[in-house]
Amino acid sequence: MSTIFTRRAIAYILDFFVVSAFMWIISYLCSLCFGYKSVSGIYPFFPYVAPVVGIVYFVLCEKIKGSSVGMALMYLRVVSVTGYSISWGQAIVRNLSKIYWFPIIFDWAIGRILNRNDRILGVISKTRVVNDFD
Repeated sequence: MSTIFTRRAIAYILDFFVVSAFMWIISYLCSLCFGYKSVSGIYPFFPYVAPVVGIVYFVLCEKIKGSSVGMALMYLRVVSVTGYSISWGQAIVRNLSKIYWFPIIFDWAIGRILNRNDRILGVISKTRVVNDFD
């Protein structure tokens, strides 16, 4: 059985593809609204659409279902340290580093430097990722 860290990394990669699909669709719709006739008209919208779609995706999934699509596929779930579902505030705080995808590396590294077994925003938001084998 793989470690939770490995499963979380795989889940994050899967979520990258899910968010990317949403990002392409929304960027395409934005380009149509602004009258662009070619696919290259999508590209200027990426820097604005990506962080919004990413944060909305992760916050909604983790608050409503307890896991994103990738986490659900890897049988992982986010809970409060008390064991209950997370609050909206906890969902927002724990996902701040996922806005542009790469800050999560620093989030994880700071947690490791401080001898935590989790990302630093997971510690701050008082949440943890658990196995979801039912």
